[in-house]
Amino acid sequence: MQPKPVAVRRESYEGRGADGRFYLGDAPGLLDALVPEYRGQVKLIYMDPPFLTGERFVIRARAGEGDWKTGRSSLTLPAYDDDLDPESYYALMRRALEASRELLRDDGMLFLHCDFRASARLRLILDDLFGPDSLLNEIAWVYHTGGTAKRYFSRKHDTILFYRKTRSYDFNISAVVAPPVKPRQNHMRKHVDPDGRVYRSIRSNGRVYTYYDDDPVPPTDVWDDVSHLQQRDPQRTGYDTQKPLALLDRIVRCASREGELVLDPFAGSGTALEAAKLLGRRFVGIDKCALVPNILRRRLDGAPWELFYPEPQIPEGDCRVGILSGVGFYHARLEQVPMPWDMLDNWALGYLEGDRFRVLKQSVRSRKEPALLPELEVPVFNGTLGLRLSDVRGKSHHYALDASDFNNPNV
Repeated sequence: MQPKPVAVRRESYEGRGADGRFYLGDAPGLLDALVPEYRGQVKLIYMDPPFLTGERFVIRARAGEGDWKTGRSSLTLPAYDDDLDPESYYALMRRALEASRELLRDDGMLFLHCDFRASARLRLILDDLFGPDSLLNEIAWVYHTGGTAKRYFSRKHDTILFYRKTRSYDFNISAVVAPPVKPRQNHMRKHVDPDGRVYRSIRSNGRVYTYYDDDPVPPTDVWDDVSHLQQRDPQRTGYDTQKPLALLDRIVRCASREGELVLDPFAGSGTALEAAKLLGRRFVGIDKCALVPNILRRRLDGAPWELFYPEPQIPEGDCRVGILSGVGFYHARLEQVPMPWDMLDNWALGYLEGDRFRVLKQSVRSRKEPALLPELEVPVFNGTLGLRLSDVRGKSHHYALDASDFNNPNV
């Protein structure tokens, strides 16, 4: 049968755990739009905006089973242009930060990721909006990748500005302690307890203080234990400026608790959203790159979340689907799609509810499953059966399937 094209404004995905949302569009405008609904509800905001580099950043996308099997990327697609002039950039950031402050809870916190190009002026904006005494840390995320400079010292760190909204902020340092990488260097006496653990002791003012070598320690404001992603790291999504999951895991753990709301208005590769998902936090993400939903369909698999499009997604090209209705299920087989098969990144079957597509089953290419399933099966519910095809360039095509044509080979 040939399904009917339909316009869809949002998609919903079923799963287990805390729920989330992702909005496709520009951060400042969407942040303003979220204020009436989310004012004072967000516990943690992580921002990783453009760095004022003047460069164009890309996504190295995989197309087809061959790319996913080998791990190579055969397509280079635009992610975002970091080309604003400084004054426009800082005006955009001020607007985004003003809305962010409105969204934060009184016990909430904000982490702003930047580098040497913009950190000074961004800190002044934050001081103006939050107050200078609200700066808790200027974190240096130190990494060891990149080349060696000859006309200045090599730039080997990013800056993360860590602010509170009020003095009642809820920071949980115990959530991010870790065993020491190497024993502490000191001059205290060394002992071994009956369990074989090494400890040190010192007497001061008539009291004995004991410190175990393997006691967990919290991070300082220099983070040199989380490395940049290597080119062939399994986490790689192809997004140029992707941050490692370990970095966002630390931030989400220390600045939010299970069930609380995390916001990333420059979501990019979706690392903060995945960290929130894995740690049981609710999340809201924003990004204007049309390729991000494809990334999130992989990273948020198994979580309940919604995807909001800025405009209705209207299909282009012909599609044919074979449908069988059995006892309690619909079985759909793709027979023709409006793009070469290798350009189809993922597809889904579910139900249409107005301008919403409720996804019940999907097939997404991945390293583990490089080939798309040609058939999907969903239970029979009341409503209109729907189909979504998403290509590697970020275009989604939605269709309605007419139940009166099911099991009819002539349609």
